[in-house]
Amino acid sequence: MSYSSSCLLPIPAPASVRFCRHHIQLKCGPGALNWSKSCLHVGSFVSAARLTKSKSRSRSIFRCSSQLAELGPATSAAYGFLLLGGGLFAYAKSGSKGSLFGGFTVAALMASAYFLMQGPDTKAIGDAVGFGSAFLFSSVFAIRLAATRKLIPSGPLLGLSIGALAVFISAYLQDSH
Repeated sequence: MSYSSSCLLPIPAPASVRFCRHHIQLKCGPGALNWSKSCLHVGSFVSAARLTKSKSRSRSIFRCSSQLAELGPATSAAYGFLLLGGGLFAYAKSGSKGSLFGGFTVAALMASAYFLMQGPDTKAIGDAVGFGSAFLFSSVFAIRLAATRKLIPSGPLLGLSIGALAVFISAYLQDSH
């Protein structure tokens, strides 16, 4: 990772900087965050990157334009491993065969979603499999939380499933177009 001495902003090595009249854009490599800085009066790269305001009261906007779709494969792998580990833990602790079956089911679905997301032709299908699986298990954990009214383990697993669901929705919407 290389650092620019003028802006105190870490930029991964394969990066490019584009200057326009009223816009500076930092493009980073694949999987990295893309940052852009827009303002009305850009005097120099130093003043724009440090977000200093000029005397003419120019309005500055600093935003991240990275897409959640880039996190789809990593999300499917992490979600599958976490729920598989939880299912194995529940089976070892209390002998719950339902948790063991659920853990293996999620692991198989997320593994297939992960491998489908690797190819450009099947990426949207992998996103849809991940979305469907996360939606299914969000529903299961919500029903379980409502029925038992015990926060542990359904509450954190519901939150994890909703987070994975948000990533897969974003990835599907981006990849289906």
